[in-house]
Amino acid sequence: MHWHTTRFRLDLSRPRVMGIVNLTPDSFSDGGRHGDEAAALRHAETLLREGADMLDLGAESSRPGAARVGEVDEWARLAPVLRGVLKLGVPVSVDTCKTGVMQRALDLGADAINDITALRAPGAESLLASYPDAGVILMHMRGEPASMQQLTDYEDVGAEVLDFLEERATKLHALGVASHRILLDPGFGFAKTAAQNLALQATLAMHSPRHPWLAGWSRKSTLGWISGAPVTERLPASLAAALAAVRAGARLLRVHDVSATVQVLSVWRAMENARP
Repeated sequence: MHWHTTRFRLDLSRPRVMGIVNLTPDSFSDGGRHGDEAAALRHAETLLREGADMLDLGAESSRPGAARVGEVDEWARLAPVLRGVLKLGVPVSVDTCKTGVMQRALDLGADAINDITALRAPGAESLLASYPDAGVILMHMRGEPASMQQLTDYEDVGAEVLDFLEERATKLHALGVASHRILLDPGFGFAKTAAQNLALQATLAMHSPRHPWLAGWSRKSTLGWISGAPVTERLPASLAAALAAVRAGARLLRVHDVSATVQVLSVWRAMENARP
């Protein structure tokens, strides 16, 4: 099993780790810590030393209630850091839902687009189809970050999320996007209650999607709901959720805490391989 991106073919036969590089002043966990180019590049290099298999750059917060950022401002935050991390020798995805930012990022050489709206912006589908090697991550969300937590009315959250992601992937296939370029993200924490997030992962454990999928549990509010821990103290909860996601079939983990996640996966894999 491989995920094909602009410059790399990522082997997903074992779970991989995606390190988060937030370039926003208002992200829920580490907003503002890596806001300038030098700090962001140092952070990216640290994540790679800790064992990240790829990096994900985002210049607009998607936390619940977050305000939108204009395309010009988003690109101004993103461009200088993207130019730098593209020289580090690993796949780089860009977390954006704006077609103009997607095009600029792909023209610069980004390996993949990570879109929380699953390419529903005007022109986004045809844009990705016009870049024959770029990878894409399709995520499930309702509404926008500012309104999504008022849109949690599901009859069967697991079935509805899987149906949505399959429909989006099928639409891309019809436009010529090869299956091996597509990764799915169920969108834990996006337009879902804590209980629905848990139900969604349980569904994924029983019914694997046709495409490999990414889990983004790191420091999420559901983990605080379960553990009672504030966002700055959710590392143990994040590691437990990451391992549960891998057991459920996740092939890529999007995380803030790379070193600890890599250690957990190494121990888990060694113990699994040692079983008769």
